[in-house]
Amino acid sequence: MTGTNEIKELMFQYTEYLIRLAYYYVKDLQAAEDIVQEVFIKFYDSQSNYEERGEVKAFLTKMTANKSKDFLKSWTYRKIKLQNKLFQTEPSMKSDELVRKDEETLIGEAILKLPLKQREVLIYFYFDEMTIAAIASLLAIPESTVKTRLRRGRELLKNQLIGIEWEVLLNG
Repeated sequence: MTGTNEIKELMFQYTEYLIRLAYYYVKDLQAAEDIVQEVFIKFYDSQSNYEERGEVKAFLTKMTANKSKDFLKSWTYRKIKLQNKLFQTEPSMKSDELVRKDEETLIGEAILKLPLKQREVLIYFYFDEMTIAAIASLLAIPESTVKTRLRRGRELLKNQLIGIEWEVLLNG
């Protein structure tokens, strides 16, 4: 189907997007980069299994989401999570840094704190601008489930963002 040059072009075109997607699942940049690398290797090795019925981006997105979910179930992830809990060191945050953070960063951090089911639909809906039908198809769940997860995700996000003074709006 595709040669080395086509794979390089796909990597150039979609790597950043896929890393961002994987990061929203696993909350670890290095793990996200590893996942995307594995996705491209798997795609390259199993090109004969890929049927060009749809868009390559959707196929790679699905592969990345599945790899990310597999990572979250893996022993490696649990071990890292346990180590982080045992040897947790809180980074010192200066109040000036918090004031300078823009709304997008605050919202992004709040989204990362959400449970996976709500987090993934919010990411697909708002960041990737996918329709509810497309998200339902991608995740292989009913549209009503997507709507419910979106609603619950918005509620959880709203609760997390209560009390934050939007410095950007106050000084804008």
